[in-house]
Amino acid sequence: MGELILIRHGQTEWSLSGQHAGRTDVPLTDAGEASAKALASRLARRPLVGVFSSPLNRAMRTAELAGLTGVRPDPDLVEWDYGGYEGLTAAQIREGRPGWDLWRDGVIPGDADHPGERLEQVAARTDAVLDRIRPLLNDGDVAVVAHGHLARVLTVRWLGLDASASRLLGHPHPGTLSFLATEDGQPFISAWNVP
Repeated sequence: MGELILIRHGQTEWSLSGQHAGRTDVPLTDAGEASAKALASRLARRPLVGVFSSPLNRAMRTAELAGLTGVRPDPDLVEWDYGGYEGLTAAQIREGRPGWDLWRDGVIPGDADHPGERLEQVAARTDAVLDRIRPLLNDGDVAVVAHGHLARVLTVRWLGLDASASRLLGHPHPGTLSFLATEDGQPFISAWNVP
């Protein structure tokens, strides 16, 4: 059985500043492009039977620079829709909502382009992705290029946990790899946040 390789897109100005970038298509920085290119040699050693990516440019560009081919854009891999918190940092959100926690409190509605999304909706999207990927893993490794919060939700759903358990995982750094596998039929994290 193959491994599910999670790739967090490279650095953007918003990931650098800590701004919530859900649906806003922020481009990679020069450092983000360099880290994506650096993944190519490690990924070249893995025989991939499928490659899926968020359709946002920062993810698709990361896939391209990492040397991935046959990439299939998957709208279920788009980052959490942060609604009215799009573009804000956690500190800015807490100015008006002391003690706010994304995993517990969620987001507020935004404009028509950023209506907001509940954690359960993000989990449903990641469940759909996993349903499509699991059969492919019988034939080898599958790579997924996505976003930080979405990767955390996808990982805990891989483990069979409630989406709220995502808070227990550290945020994957931009341009890093994480590996999800099974042993004796049980899902586990074989590596997390590998540069």
